[in-house]
Amino acid sequence: MLFVSFVSFAFPVTPAGAQGKKVYISVDMEGISGVNGDDQTSAGGAEYGRARRLMAEDANAAIRGAFEGGATDVVVNDSHGSQRNLLPEDLDPRARLISHSFKRYGMMEGLDETFDAIIFVGYHAKADAARGLFAHTGSGVVRDLQVNGASVGEGGMNAALARWYGVPVVAVSGDDAAVEEVARAVPGVRGVAVKRAINTRAVELKPLAEARKDIQAASREGVQSARKPAPERLASYQVRMQFRNVIIPEVAAAFSDITVVAPDVVQFSRASMPEAYRLIRVLYRFINTD
Repeated sequence: MLFVSFVSFAFPVTPAGAQGKKVYISVDMEGISGVNGDDQTSAGGAEYGRARRLMAEDANAAIRGAFEGGATDVVVNDSHGSQRNLLPEDLDPRARLISHSFKRYGMMEGLDETFDAIIFVGYHAKADAARGLFAHTGSGVVRDLQVNGASVGEGGMNAALARWYGVPVVAVSGDDAAVEEVARAVPGVRGVAVKRAINTRAVELKPLAEARKDIQAASREGVQSARKPAPERLASYQVRMQFRNVIIPEVAAAFSDITVVAPDVVQFSRASMPEAYRLIRVLYRFINTD
């Protein structure tokens, strides 16, 4: 006879009546403490290995703060480039890690209405921002992204998805331009500027120990005071995307209900923010223009 045993993969479950909170942390790299050059932000760069450790330390500061603020379950989503930058062995062992870029929701993969709070770590300003280290949106092919008439970067787009699920964004770290941008999309968010953007390349860095202390404190206070609002679900989501080339709009016209309104601009409407988010991601990430 053949006996087969199965081992289940169990995720943490907060007991009924418990007060613990479930926290989601999205971690990008450009806005990480100490990161200041192109040779740090991709696997081929000479200082990429160093930047990965810097990224893990900022993430760990947010994780520590989340648990101090009452979290009993923390999920971290690697949200930069290949989205395989954070090494599990470098991360606080209390947190679970979502890794790899082949995701339906990219920087917000795994988010749903069961979470109590969201923390953005290492964020940057949107494409063509006048000031902001490594300012861009998505993979860099987007010149401007508008959702229901508002021009947004990654922080604004991610905050819109958070509102759909009724989960508050309670803290954000990055350069000062990124923090100011997210604060406009999320009034009352706790912002930690870990560096001051002089322009899109030059930057004044906050000491690492101070930056991480501030991230931990903002995360602790944000999670501790988090209150879930009612989900914000509009009748429709109107999206307008301007690209840096005309190839993507030409390809995008193959999708249902996408209209090319200028050689470099498309627009479309979707019934929900998750639907809109998925299509936005496909258009900036998975169309090869080489």
